[in-house]
Amino acid sequence: MQLFRRKGSAVLGLDISSTAVKLLELGQSGSRYRVESYAVVPLPPHAVVEKSIADVDAVGSAIARAVKRAGTRLKHASVAVAGSAVITKVISMPASLSEAEMASQIQLEADQYIPYPMEEVNLDFQVLGPSEKKPDTVDVLLAASRSENVDVRVAAVELGGLTCKIVDVEAFAMESAFGLLAAQLPDEGVGKTVAVADVGATMTTLNVLHDYKIIYTREQVFGGKQLTEEIQRRYGLSYEEAGMAKKQGGLPDNFGPEVLEPFKEAMAQQVSRSLQFFFSSSQYNNVDHIMLAGGCASIAGIDELIEQKIGTSTTVANPFTNMALSSKVKPHALASDAPSLMIACGLALRSFD
Repeated sequence: MQLFRRKGSAVLGLDISSTAVKLLELGQSGSRYRVESYAVVPLPPHAVVEKSIADVDAVGSAIARAVKRAGTRLKHASVAVAGSAVITKVISMPASLSEAEMASQIQLEADQYIPYPMEEVNLDFQVLGPSEKKPDTVDVLLAASRSENVDVRVAAVELGGLTCKIVDVEAFAMESAFGLLAAQLPDEGVGKTVAVADVGATMTTLNVLHDYKIIYTREQVFGGKQLTEEIQRRYGLSYEEAGMAKKQGGLPDNFGPEVLEPFKEAMAQQVSRSLQFFFSSSQYNNVDHIMLAGGCASIAGIDELIEQKIGTSTTVANPFTNMALSSKVKPHALASDAPSLMIACGLALRSFD
């Protein structure tokens, strides 16, 4: 199983997060992409723990339900492993080597760069282009993940009735989807440094991109699950009921000021803290723009609060703004799910490599 290749066949983007399976099918309509179908299916608690699949059967059956709900006919999927499960390294190699020669040389030398036994690792590489440091060499990106991280995803996809065609890395999928957000950025993002704060149910991932390339990634444990648990505790609901109430409303009047506002403040603080980590470990001391992704980005007014607290222009990511939609897709539902579909979108874009 290669981490990033295999051209030429349409694939479903399949993002397995800690609380849901998100499936997305993209097609083309003239020069535009088109959303053909999508589905978000919740996972039972503890099926995925901090991005590791703990219950492969539960994930497999959620994938099968997502395929059915989306009504897609595609059978191939592209999935991703978390950045924390992947080691990436840029090495330089002679430009004269063919791809096959490069592959065999990398296999021979990889144990210098990868701290695991080679038989326990899935490895792939991509040529980035000529090296600036040395003439006659190219920069090559190596990506390696322990086989167990890859195998358990492949197994879940197969249990869901699909074939796993591509295993990507979440950060690379986010980078691909980010390319669709140009119109929403200052100066279309050219030469700009943009922070994408992806606040999911249990994890917050900050990716910082400069000129559309990821320069920094950090994961922290914080997410919407804290809000769901607070609703559950305060209003005596089950976890499922609390999750539904959070999405659909109908909670008592004190929910806004006493529960939601403190959570929004905590989220703003989390984004600010993630940015501080980035500034302290790089030569940057500000970013030009903040994009919010993940399920928590759909909370009303969160972009305004973060913009006001941090003092940097902030918007909610929607990779589908300029796409056509098939008749199966409900525009309103897609708009509210859009920020949490960034990784699924980046994976679905692999159809067009």
